[in-house]
Amino acid sequence: MKASELRQKSKDELDIMLLDLSRERFNLKMQKGTGQLSKPDQVKKVRRDVARIRTVLKEKVSA
Repeated sequence: MKASELRQKSKDELDIMLLDLSRERFNLKMQKGTGQLSKPDQVKKVRRDVARIRTVLKEKVSA
């Protein structure tokens, strides 16, 4: 997901996306801990998406 796409969304939509990604991140961490994680690169993608969303949210608050 690109930052330009995220900037077009409303704050409520971004909050929902952030919550969903946080849950997914938790699930991936649990899978990694139990050795069931099939796609290790997915953890990195989710972590970066969360960071992008938080950055865009901070931009919207300060603007």
